[in-house]
Amino acid sequence: MQVTKGMVGHGFYDGHSAPQWAATAHVLSWLEETAAELDLSGSGTVTLADFGCSEGRNSIGVMRHLVPALRAHSDRPIQTIHSDLPTNDFSDLFELLDPEGGIFEDEHVYSSAVGGSMFRQLLPPASVQMAMTFNAIGFLSRRPLDRLPGYILANGPSALNPIGHVSEFERSSFAQQADADLRSFARARAAEIVPGGKLLIEVFGAGEALRTCDGIYDVLNDAVLDALKAGMLTQEAYARYYQPVYMRTLDEVMAPFEDSHSDLSTLFTLERSELYEIPVSFVEAFKQNGDVEAYAKAYTDFFRAFTETSLRLNLSDSADLDGLVRYVYTRAEQRVRETPERYPFNYIAMAVLLTRKG
Repeated sequence: MQVTKGMVGHGFYDGHSAPQWAATAHVLSWLEETAAELDLSGSGTVTLADFGCSEGRNSIGVMRHLVPALRAHSDRPIQTIHSDLPTNDFSDLFELLDPEGGIFEDEHVYSSAVGGSMFRQLLPPASVQMAMTFNAIGFLSRRPLDRLPGYILANGPSALNPIGHVSEFERSSFAQQADADLRSFARARAAEIVPGGKLLIEVFGAGEALRTCDGIYDVLNDAVLDALKAGMLTQEAYARYYQPVYMRTLDEVMAPFEDSHSDLSTLFTLERSELYEIPVSFVEAFKQNGDVEAYAKAYTDFFRAFTETSLRLNLSDSADLDGLVRYVYTRAEQRVRETPERYPFNYIAMAVLLTRKG
């Protein structure tokens, strides 16, 4: 089964991805600083590639920071490549990249979109100076298990709301798949990046005490269980449905590049890493104004933007799929509104910056 077709389209993801942008913006200075380190003395095109661009607003935002940073050191033509699954909604991206719009304010910037799996090589060998991915590596390339009967996420429920269970075997299966995916992604990028080029990997995940999944998947799981109790899906359907996501630790992200027995340690030098927490706009607003209705809607729309596609794929044999989806997210919003303290949300992110050897 396909794990996802991308984020919710028609502008919905772009409209509800401010927290993802905040996590991205935290490490933009890393890329801006590395732009000065690149060898741009030659001729030809300087290529920037973002893998997992979704609808494009955040992806273009990254490029709008990097283009001036490169221009300070080179007048070579610049190409921005925005890549995601072929089933991704690219329509808003294409509109934003309309050459007549001059979004980069530089007539020598040329942009394109590439559809394909980020876990294989998509671009010509040694053609990219800077490659990056923000959040997308958290979504797995395949389903490690056919069933996850105790909860909808392999990392398991939060300690605050421990409804559900995941065995160590189940969690480990997802961890192994996540590791294999990260290695496949890095090998593909190694083929595309020039010697001395940069790779930035940023993703949500788990710290020592807090995890990005806590709260979000607790309320989604509770809402799906409500649908189960209401007879809208079967116990077997619940067991087969899960979100194809794994919350890595920073150690898990760094491991392939620090392992002396891994080919990736010969392909990349790990330059920098960081685990950090991002203030979330709708959480901070709720703390200030106490408007629980606005908070519940913003919170639910935020995680609906990246969970609905997988929910639809996994429960596609439902007699009334649209009705089931409406019920789940309406119920999730109601639960947050009624007991917001039950589903606190903390955005934990991590990033590593790598240099291509050779």
